[in-house]
Amino acid sequence: MRRSIIFVLACMMALSAQSATVRLKDIVTFDGVRGNDLLGYGLVVGLNGSGDSLRNTPYTEDIMATLLERMGVSVSADQFRPKNVAGVMVTAVLPPFARSGSQIDVTVSAIGDAKSLMGGTLIMTSLIAADGDIYAVAQGSVISSGVSANAEDESLAHGVPTSGSVPQGARVEREVNFDFSNLRNIRLALNQPDFTTASRIEAAINHSGIGSVAMLTDAGTVSLDLTKLSDVNPARILSRIENILIETDAKARVVIDHRSGTIVMGEDVRVSKVAVSKGNLTLRVSNIPIVSQPSPFSNGEAVIVRQGAVDIDQDKGAGFSELQGISSLSDVVSGLNALGVSPRDLVDILNSIHRAGALHAEIVVK
Repeated sequence: MRRSIIFVLACMMALSAQSATVRLKDIVTFDGVRGNDLLGYGLVVGLNGSGDSLRNTPYTEDIMATLLERMGVSVSADQFRPKNVAGVMVTAVLPPFARSGSQIDVTVSAIGDAKSLMGGTLIMTSLIAADGDIYAVAQGSVISSGVSANAEDESLAHGVPTSGSVPQGARVEREVNFDFSNLRNIRLALNQPDFTTASRIEAAINHSGIGSVAMLTDAGTVSLDLTKLSDVNPARILSRIENILIETDAKARVVIDHRSGTIVMGEDVRVSKVAVSKGNLTLRVSNIPIVSQPSPFSNGEAVIVRQGAVDIDQDKGAGFSELQGISSLSDVVSGLNALGVSPRDLVDILNSIHRAGALHAEIVVK
């Protein structure tokens, strides 16, 4: 089972995007074609007693009272003590070229002491951008996959019940002014900067029949000079080049997630000849409760006394294991499996091999 897990993780080479042939649009972003973050504060109503306790979150009470007053309902703080309302932050991304009337997804997150947003409804919330203007208005039923349950001495939570989403819950009210048609110079920004990949992009565009418009600027940028073309229509030109196939390249990389013990290796990972030994030292400290009884016919009471115990276990280990000079990913996997250790121990071994200078790859620790 352990070998199959490591083999599957190692074969997920697509995550490293090494030596893969992909479309240009999948590895670059076009200058100016980006989303804009939106933010708003709103209320989720209709909760089943899992909303904010208004004594601890007075801002929820204030905004709800203000909202009701705008609708002609006058309430006082003493009269308004519901438990089915929660104050939330609403976030969304306004996609590029979004037009008025189009709809976008929003994410809703509780900011008070609400226990769950399941079954609630987000009421009309204005979403603003960094410039302070309103670009969208959100409203709709909140979908939350998290579940929580509480008993007297135990609580259970699955997922995150205090956050959720409203699919297509915001309607765009203002468009971002961006005159794409008048661009004469466009930059392509690589998602993973690499000189080799950028050079291949330059060559592929210039030999695609459009013309010699691409120029390598640096490892992360390829510039397009559209003034060299007679028909200067940026949208049409990008539609022609975005499906060009590019063979990408990147550094050899090993990604390690300490929390889950996950290891992902790229195709170009290599290991020099090295010897590895692994052993474990376990220190166990425990307290054993012992009941101490009073002497017969005495006025004493039985008491519980805790007696400490310390135990140390040390594994003998398997001695040194030798990894030969390895020149392929499958050999790396086979050699590491031969060590007979768990994936979590393998994390420490890879770090140690890297520090010894025998692992020829970049270590990325999450």
